[in-house]
Amino acid sequence: MPKVPKSYLIFTAGMLWSAVGVFLFSKGLFWAISMSYSLFLFIFIIGLLIGILKSKYMFTKLAKTNIIRINNYDKERVCFWAFQKWTSYLLIIFMMSLGIFLRHSPHVPKYILSPIYMGIGLALFLSSFHYFVFLYRSKTKNTFNKF
Repeated sequence: MPKVPKSYLIFTAGMLWSAVGVFLFSKGLFWAISMSYSLFLFIFIIGLLIGILKSKYMFTKLAKTNIIRINNYDKERVCFWAFQKWTSYLLIIFMMSLGIFLRHSPHVPKYILSPIYMGIGLALFLSSFHYFVFLYRSKTKNTFNKF
């Protein structure tokens, strides 16, 4: 397995959270745009509320936990795939499968999925900045051990 510095793991996690967040938010926004203006506005506001609350109360804690876990690795260079716990990969596979199933299901209307996709996407995107802020602070302080 390729071994990289711990800072690469934190950067990779932040970039993935950002990219997936933008993808999900734009997917939900695309569905919402095709609806009437009043429904779009309602969906957009609900998506923003879901995203802000989910970021504040769930994903921020998860991002900080990931940063601490990566930072606490004994060695300076670790396996590239260690930016997530192995159990998180199982959760990611499940969530992606569920998202694909719901997205292609004729029984779940897009006006239901749209605020959920927008909310999760926004939450991931907002929480991804914790990774980048940690990297910035660790570079400016010339230390990688404090959070």
